[in-house]
Amino acid sequence: MPTKIEKDSLTGTDTTGHEWDGLRELNTPLPKWWLYTFYACIVFAAVYVVVYPAFPFQGATGLTGWIAREAVVDDTRNAQARMAPMMTRIREATPQQIADDPELRGFAIAGGRIAFANNCAGCHGAGGQGAVGGFPSLADDDWIWGGQHEAIRATITHGVRAGESDEERISMMPRFLADGVLTLPQVRDTAEYVLSLAGQATDVAAAGRGAELFTENCAACHGERGEGNRDVGAPRLSDRIWLYGGDKASIVQTIAYSRAGVMPAWGPRLDPAIINMLTVYVHALGGGEN
Repeated sequence: MPTKIEKDSLTGTDTTGHEWDGLRELNTPLPKWWLYTFYACIVFAAVYVVVYPAFPFQGATGLTGWIAREAVVDDTRNAQARMAPMMTRIREATPQQIADDPELRGFAIAGGRIAFANNCAGCHGAGGQGAVGGFPSLADDDWIWGGQHEAIRATITHGVRAGESDEERISMMPRFLADGVLTLPQVRDTAEYVLSLAGQATDVAAAGRGAELFTENCAACHGERGEGNRDVGAPRLSDRIWLYGGDKASIVQTIAYSRAGVMPAWGPRLDPAIINMLTVYVHALGGGEN
């Protein structure tokens, strides 16, 4: 409750006149340094409002006429101007020529890393490690369409089953169960044989029955021993790298109903120089082929 203002007997400081349960509040003055800093901030804010834009109106409101958005545009334009000669060289060279030139390669790897993070990492992972569910790893040596520079560039440019380019990568696997080509027991036997190609079969009898089914229905694309065929985008089946899972249930699902992953065609979206930089960067992730 309010009381009269008086000096505290112990400190000699005035009280505020407030008291709670016998405790009186001291009216201790703020430190001089704090007050001066506070006043300086007020002065600085007032000057800033006059000199720089501080109100949400269209255009500049400060004396300088400076606008942050325009400054960013200018910075971007200047950066593009500085990079223009190198971007022209990158645009006009082939990915292999870029990889063979240390100066161009260094520039392409740096730019490709940024372009990959902005456009590709969402599916293929930040390090190109891929993910189960149809997102191939780009850091190993298992390639569906080829791991040479030109093959990688073609895939990036035209995409896979996206319906955006006449030169896109297209491979369509039959839906063997859904289309009535095989029965469910036959699909399971074929899956067991596919597992045996990678040394993972658990039912020898089923794998034996599946061998003939595989030869009749799958070998034309995937090869007699599951070695794959890059000309038609048929993945290798004789290793343990799987796009949609390598357990029997996943393989049965793939054989029965097929898979049809899609990758955008980046050619219409990105500058050819960016495409070349992405190609060199992806090739350098660890699985690129000569």
